[in-house]
Amino acid sequence: DVQLQASGGGLVQAGGSLRLSCAASGFTFDDYSIGWFRQAPGKEREGVSCISSSDGSTYYADSVKGRFTISSDNAKNTVYLQMNSLKPEDTAVYYCAFSRHADYVDYWGQGTLVTVSS
Repeated sequence: DVQLQASGGGLVQAGGSLRLSCAASGFTFDDYSIGWFRQAPGKEREGVSCISSSDGSTYYADSVKGRFTISSDNAKNTVYLQMNSLKPEDTAVYYCAFSRHADYVDYWGQGTLVTVSS
């Protein structure tokens, strides 16, 4: 099975930055996507960003466009989410996700908490 190890969460002031990492292992697929979802207290889980292994295409939720950047190091099977200009509404548990098909998550990583103070 695919294992996903997420890291990089923490406490930061509004306007600050954090970088999340998701290290993937245990697979041999060539075509997949790795991305991030988040879930704030009392809210549903929402997609934040993802990147395709095949062509590097990316997706961003409107709420993070221009502030978050997703990238990948295929040699390390690691995906990064650089989060800049963080806002209190970005506070959530962020989950790494592995997908082989659109609109379906095959594997979830453990969450990492991001807290943005005002």
